[in-house]
Amino acid sequence: MTAIEIQNYFETIKKLVLEYSPKFVMAIIILIVGLWATSFITKTAKKVMIKRNVELTLSNFIGNLVFWTLRILLFVTVISKLGIETSAFVTILGAAGLAIGLSLQGSLSNFAGGILIILFKPFRLGDFIEAQGVLGTVKDIKIFSTVITSPDNKQIVIPNAALSNGVITNYSANGIRRVDLIISVDYKTDLSLAKSTIENVIKSIPEVLNDPEPMIFINDLAASSIDFAVRPFTLTDNYWKVKSDVLEKTKIAFDQVGIEIPYPHQVEIHKE
Repeated sequence: MTAIEIQNYFETIKKLVLEYSPKFVMAIIILIVGLWATSFITKTAKKVMIKRNVELTLSNFIGNLVFWTLRILLFVTVISKLGIETSAFVTILGAAGLAIGLSLQGSLSNFAGGILIILFKPFRLGDFIEAQGVLGTVKDIKIFSTVITSPDNKQIVIPNAALSNGVITNYSANGIRRVDLIISVDYKTDLSLAKSTIENVIKSIPEVLNDPEPMIFINDLAASSIDFAVRPFTLTDNYWKVKSDVLEKTKIAFDQVGIEIPYPHQVEIHKE
């Protein structure tokens, strides 16, 4: 390489440095300021939503959506400031997004289901629900799935697509629940005594609410018993305790007044 070629080479480098240095410096400044700004805006948006009592799951989702949207815009701004053609990049990004979308159709359905659950709030964290054939307490509402804990302490993960398109029974939504029980007595029982005994049992349980008023009535004349429907109301958190207390105390009270709870009998006939 001759001296003239070397000189031309260095001149070219010098020209490129002088031409791109301001762009590079500006891109670095935009990147640093943009990174700080995106974090600041995201944190501020989350704080505002928390102050306005927006549900935690929704505020986190919106915060993450704002964060990544701003980061993508920042990236496009930085590369355009460096002189890189962004139209080709946007085209590639769109094609990649389409390919990913086609390959992750199930995940996108779950994502859409998560958005619907977060927006319409058929249940909240801590609610006791029944959905997709399982019962449990909602522990976490994620974008793609919802995590519930069953009464026997099993962790169950339900895809949001199935959850949002299915029937959901929320036992916690109204704050109180009715305990539906059937208590059977023998046909020879004094019905007035049986009903008054059950009423006294209901009144002795402090967790039973007076409003709505408990209901006790004959529900069925069965093959071997007269069935009382017993329906006290209680707070959702006391449901299982009230159910247990009514059954246990009714059995004790029936024994004290001589009321028999019928059960299947077998008669053996011996032929000699």
